[in-house]
Amino acid sequence: MGRSAAAGVTPEYWDEACRHLVKRDRVMKKLIPQFGEARLQSKADAFTTLARSIVGQQISVKSAQSVWDKFLALVGGAVHRIQPTAVLALDIAALRAAGLSVRKVEYLRDLAEHFEAGRVHVRQWTQMDDEAIIEELVAIRGIGRWTAEMFLIFHLMRPNVMPLDDVGLLKGISENYFSGEPVSRAEAREVGEAWAPYRSVATWYIWRSLDPLPVEY
Repeated sequence: MGRSAAAGVTPEYWDEACRHLVKRDRVMKKLIPQFGEARLQSKADAFTTLARSIVGQQISVKSAQSVWDKFLALVGGAVHRIQPTAVLALDIAALRAAGLSVRKVEYLRDLAEHFEAGRVHVRQWTQMDDEAIIEELVAIRGIGRWTAEMFLIFHLMRPNVMPLDDVGLLKGISENYFSGEPVSRAEAREVGEAWAPYRSVATWYIWRSLDPLPVEY
């Protein structure tokens, strides 16, 4: 797992996961070949990834990109790396001027404070299990379980995450396994049992079945 957060890295387990899923699951056997060489890739560092997830909450992708670009210009960050100290150095008015709501300014400052104070143990994450990392992340204002699970999949590239609060995942399971009938979390969890220990990879292919473009996070 040590290489997982490097720029543009694809998880080393991906091909093995695909072989496992094709053998274990009839839907995966159909879906995986459709998307050829497409792969999940991790790009930004942890702080930048989480900051972007906060900026993008409850607004359109287009609006999120616009606000993010203004925020990056303010903090003087590269696309894939900004520093917590740069966020803390800005006053609230400057952050608001980038198009951030009062609440998101509070969330971003709390995120920066957590990183600056060492309350998130980034260097230890490779030795920590998924739930322990989720517990650290949800202690930050503005980060709920869904955001933490997205972070585990897209940034830490943990292989066996199943985000049962994700609307797209439930919709994809409904369409691919239940002929479009609504599914409960319990039914979705049961489908996911066949995917273990690669539930993140199966989830990614379910998302791709709804939207052929790669999921960006």
